[in-house]
Amino acid sequence: MLVATLLTNPAAPSLDGTLVESLRNAWGGGDVVWLNSDEAAEFPLVEMPDNRWDVWADLQGMGVDLILQPIEGRRKKMLLADMDSTMIQQECIDELADEAGVGERVKDITARAMNGELDFDGALLERVGLLKGLDEAVIDQVLNTRITLMPGGRELVATMRAAGGYAALVSGGFTAFTARVAERLGFDENRANTLLSENGHLTGDVKRPILGRQAKVESLERITARLGIEEADVIAVGDGANDLGMLGRAGTGVALHAKPAVAEQCDIRINHGDLSALLYVQGYARPDFVSA
Repeated sequence: MLVATLLTNPAAPSLDGTLVESLRNAWGGGDVVWLNSDEAAEFPLVEMPDNRWDVWADLQGMGVDLILQPIEGRRKKMLLADMDSTMIQQECIDELADEAGVGERVKDITARAMNGELDFDGALLERVGLLKGLDEAVIDQVLNTRITLMPGGRELVATMRAAGGYAALVSGGFTAFTARVAERLGFDENRANTLLSENGHLTGDVKRPILGRQAKVESLERITARLGIEEADVIAVGDGANDLGMLGRAGTGVALHAKPAVAEQCDIRINHGDLSALLYVQGYARPDFVSA
């Protein structure tokens, strides 16, 4: 048995009941359940429709995300999340680069790396090298003035943890940022790269080994083994090419506002919803959400 979930942007909910009913009827689905009025609804169906992606494309033009997945086992025991452009709305290295006066150069490298056009490790070292000499104090300044949380993140982490789940933040960014973001959002642990400094200034390098695509997969393996759960019990979320490994291995891999080259490799794509979509995908209704 499968379940179809339709959702929209919570900031401007616009899910039309007639649209949901029409799709349910066309696909021969079961009763519609509204997870939140005008925002998210779902219905069961027996088999995967042949026109799944055609319908998905049509709904995208209406501002609606469509997710189809097996209904059994969709509620997960662990959240594994990327940070940059996922749990926060920025790329931390781009924000540091702005302060260092090399913003445009670094943003271009970041965009190409996240789209899979560049080797992640090499792109990271090149960008960090451009930060050489930057005052360490700028990190706190960026955290305090430039970094904003992705909507729905607090509820996502709090709700899953309240249900007995575990939350891990695994980033190709930097521990100086993941530590603060993890604390604000309530993650159980965080892993990232460490910026090296000397005499209060960045050296332009990071501690080895570099946490990139494979390290995220290894984090998935090690944390699930430690917790005594299966990889199928994990919902992972990310937006860049270095997230594809963990998105492919997790029971549910979610491409959130992802780069095109990343989204096309994932079955679950959230382009209009925010992080609360990960709760709707698991069958949580809005009244079930826990506020941090």
